[in-house]
Amino acid sequence: MTLSEALAKINTIAVSPLLPVEMRAPLAALLGCGTVAAASQEAPPRAGSWLLTINTASEVNGVSFRIGKDNTAVAAASHSSYLYSFLTWLTANRGDEDISAFEKERLFQPAFLWQRSSYDNFLTQEWRIQAGLDRETYVREMARQGFTHLEVNGLAYPMGLENGPGGETYPMFYTYCPALDQFVSSSLNKGLYPAYYLSANLAYLRENAALARQYGLVPGLLCFEPRSVPERFFDRYPMLRGARVDHPFRSFKPRYNMTITHPRVREHYAEMVEALMREVPDLGFLSVWTNDSGAGFEHTKSLYVGRNGGAYLIREWRDDAEISRLAGENALTFLRTLRDAATTVNPDFKVITRMESFYGEHDTVWAGFEPGLEVETASLAARGWAMPYTHPSYPDISSFNGGTIYQQEFADAEKTNLADLRARGSEAHFYFSPGTRLLMEPLTGIPYPTLLHRRLRLLHREGVRHLALCGGGFPPEMVPWNINFDILSRFQWDPDMDIEETITDLAQRWGGREWRLLVRAWHLAEQAILAYPGTTGLYATIGFAWYRLWVRPFVPDMEAVDAADRERYERYMCTTPHNPNNVDLSRDVLFTLTTPEKSAADVERIDHALWKPLEEAISILTAEAKADTGSVFHDQWIRLRAMRCWFLTQRNAAAWIAGVYGYMKADSEDERRQHRTDLDAMIDSEIANSRTLIDLLQSGVSFMAVAGRGETPLIYGGNLEQLLHERIRIMQQHRNDEPRIDPDYIMRQAAKPV
Repeated sequence: MTLSEALAKINTIAVSPLLPVEMRAPLAALLGCGTVAAASQEAPPRAGSWLLTINTASEVNGVSFRIGKDNTAVAAASHSSYLYSFLTWLTANRGDEDISAFEKERLFQPAFLWQRSSYDNFLTQEWRIQAGLDRETYVREMARQGFTHLEVNGLAYPMGLENGPGGETYPMFYTYCPALDQFVSSSLNKGLYPAYYLSANLAYLRENAALARQYGLVPGLLCFEPRSVPERFFDRYPMLRGARVDHPFRSFKPRYNMTITHPRVREHYAEMVEALMREVPDLGFLSVWTNDSGAGFEHTKSLYVGRNGGAYLIREWRDDAEISRLAGENALTFLRTLRDAATTVNPDFKVITRMESFYGEHDTVWAGFEPGLEVETASLAARGWAMPYTHPSYPDISSFNGGTIYQQEFADAEKTNLADLRARGSEAHFYFSPGTRLLMEPLTGIPYPTLLHRRLRLLHREGVRHLALCGGGFPPEMVPWNINFDILSRFQWDPDMDIEETITDLAQRWGGREWRLLVRAWHLAEQAILAYPGTTGLYATIGFAWYRLWVRPFVPDMEAVDAADRERYERYMCTTPHNPNNVDLSRDVLFTLTTPEKSAADVERIDHALWKPLEEAISILTAEAKADTGSVFHDQWIRLRAMRCWFLTQRNAAAWIAGVYGYMKADSEDERRQHRTDLDAMIDSEIANSRTLIDLLQSGVSFMAVAGRGETPLIYGGNLEQLLHERIRIMQQHRNDEPRIDPDYIMRQAAKPV
């Protein structure tokens, strides 16, 4: 008798008191059992029933399982967060095995102890306003895929209540990673935000936590802290002003946070944590991001306006080393304050922070990691934002999108530093992007199963046990054939799996007789992905939506476009009126995103190595895709064509930079003529690309994130198709303009009234 045949004879679930009550109904639905009965921890299961329990006494992480000849099955998990994913995996992938393999108790251990969502695009961050999002099916799918911890603190509103002068973009940065004071207040800041606003946000957080609880997941928080507060707070408490934390190019007024050096402010933060723990006692972690998006620690080096802060931390004439030490110790005191407030309710609570922003205080902060204080990172061998790894296809390209499938090495320093943390009772959570966070945003469901497995296997082999899964998952309604996350879920319970056998199995289940077409298309798509040199890291991530690369026209002189036409696509661009990105794709504020020389090399590399495998992958699927628009072939065909559109826009942005700068710097008429020809070809290409994208938007496949109502600078809206038609018209109208970028654009625009 097979395991599936034996399990089909079980119609009752007996649950121990230690199993969360909320999990009973989801587990019954998963196992197809109609009734749920209570059982004692020690009592043997009755014939024809499951016994599901949490074994808190277990010293080994995992799930023990056995099935008896009297049609009884016992699954005892060390943590509730393992149970749903294990039972899903067991019933879906081991059902054909003979029950003799399970008659004696077997312990199944997860590959990773934590699989935590980090910056969950759909549940808590900018895509939470996705059209048709069903949070319950989303969380259920994440539990199935092996997630153990879930980020739950999202705003109930499309944007936060932060406001500012006309023309600045800074309020936009408060819609993601919302701070603690967006959900609860303390005796210090009570009334600073409207009660209805806090109530709605807290309700959203509690709803997400309740969904996590149903599937055994541990809920937690991701916040930018210590974040700025409205200026009216300092009208009342002027001596509690902390650091200026805004970006002076993106903001038109200074933003300040409270001085965390002051004990009253630390009490305020402790009160807020305690208030949240009263609302959701099973909160298990708080991930703190900082020194960006209106948050920062006093006197740290990476504050945009330089080291600054309140009056209580440093005296005049301290040298840089002393300031760094004091600033780092101050940050650690704050993190400990958060941990200590939370552990009064949940002793296992963790406060986790990133290290990039502490490049000036690295040694001090690193030395302070201890039980309950942990780090999340793409690399423990890095200092600041520079990654010690190179692109797997182009060794001359370094620091490319850490945490993605392009990071295929693990330096000895990673292991040394990980061992150091563990010796102190701390831990490292390594970033890993199984979807399109950090790469190919805002697309969904792009397949690269072998590359994903390679990264998972590397991390597991090197002893990593905590993953911070960037971007969270995908709603199953949007991505019904989710090859990457199916690999993730299988790897969690079978890290020794053969990847080619697994891919074949999934392809056969989904594709029937023509399954080989899927496998071949996936492998070819991976060749194309590895051929992408990364035009700019920013455009591969949040910048693709921020700078509206799919709706702004790539014309030789962007400033020549009429103001009314510019307003249509600039309305939701993440740019101030004097940001050079408005007219120059190679720059953003005072940053140079890329150079004309690198852009020219990127175009050549993309044209040489990327298109052939991708076109072949698309071609392989075409006939089956057109024959059945409800099939996996059609779904994957649309997604690969969308990926082609995305790559082509990246390529053409690089061609714009190389062509416009090349034309302006040309020493001869022949050079100018060649650059003009290249720009003409780029414009023709991007017009055709826009038309393809319009067709894809009408395909019925949700291949990208799109807001349900309206739009924000962080997500495209339902008007995307209309804006694409406008883009085509503007590109046709202005294609023959003289290539030009005003070198004085910043200063000229800054002198104009807003």
